[in-house]
Amino acid sequence: MLHRLYTRTLAMAEHPNALWVLAVVSFVESSVFPIPPDVLMIPMIIARPSRAWLIALVALVSSVLGGLLGYAIGAFFYEALGQPILEALGKGDAMAAFNTRFNDFGFWAVLIAGITPFPYKVITIMSGWTGMPLMTFLVTSVIARGIRFFLVAGLLYFCGAPIRDFIERRLGLALSAFMVTLIGGFVLVRYL
Repeated sequence: MLHRLYTRTLAMAEHPNALWVLAVVSFVESSVFPIPPDVLMIPMIIARPSRAWLIALVALVSSVLGGLLGYAIGAFFYEALGQPILEALGKGDAMAAFNTRFNDFGFWAVLIAGITPFPYKVITIMSGWTGMPLMTFLVTSVIARGIRFFLVAGLLYFCGAPIRDFIERRLGLALSAFMVTLIGGFVLVRYL
């Protein structure tokens, strides 16, 4: 089923309204959809490199707006459903402690999820659920998604189709390794 959805999404990259399709995919991917917008971005940029920056911008804006929907899902549905259940189970205090810990590292969580292949939708929903300050979430989402989408656009713009395999198969791993190294560096500086 996912392969069929992937193939259908890829075919949309050739549609005359591909930018609108990209906007929709980027929006829903940030809260519920399993296929990342890169699947559309890559063939769109390879087909029309002159539009690389516009394509990245559309993905960025739509993804951040979709992230706000994910944030709202976490904020509103947790209060209505999750919290009463947890309190009935005697876990209300444990969730308050988790919320505090998550929000202490929330900037990094959003940044890492926004750049790496980790499902961004999980962090958008958790950010709303834990009550992360909206501006922290919004600014970090713009930075993270901007890095991700403009990096893909830049690689394709300057290197073209040969870089496609690297982006599809190894960019997530490379970005994940970079983020681990970056965070490891901050931890070392703090504790040394």
